[in-house]
Amino acid sequence: MTLLSDLVFWWPRPDPVVGRAATADCDDLAAIHAASFHRGWGAEDLAAMLTEASVIAHVVRRRAAAPAAGFILSRIAGDEAEILTVATAPRLRGRGYAGRLIAAHLPDLMRAGVRKLFLEVEAENAPALKLYARAGFEPIGRRKGYYRTAQGAADALTMRRMLPAI
Repeated sequence: MTLLSDLVFWWPRPDPVVGRAATADCDDLAAIHAASFHRGWGAEDLAAMLTEASVIAHVVRRRAAAPAAGFILSRIAGDEAEILTVATAPRLRGRGYAGRLIAAHLPDLMRAGVRKLFLEVEAENAPALKLYARAGFEPIGRRKGYYRTAQGAADALTMRRMLPAI
């Protein structure tokens, strides 16, 4: 090994930083969403959502000053909420960023009075299903042909997680 590779091996990477998303993040979030889904949301759509009082969103960065590496966005209605999207930049997937986002997101939802949390996920998206199962979500329904894909349509699984009162 060279000196540089020795340093990279022994020098620890900083932990990713998770915080609330802001409208200044919207260009990064739109790029991540477009790379993650067949029909991505634009920066203007995301900015409009982030200004809604019923929306909570978090962003993860590789380090504090880095661009967004992923994000999660939920909409609250009474004591229920729906995760509208979770997305990680393709080159950074598999590093646990989505799990960190969910872990940071849930306490804010609970503080907002959310007791039931829902989401929909493509039925064949094995990495997402594994993520949500680890986060305590359970399947409660199926929507045939819900998602439009490049191949046509895909089913969605509806999942739920009950949240404790705090």
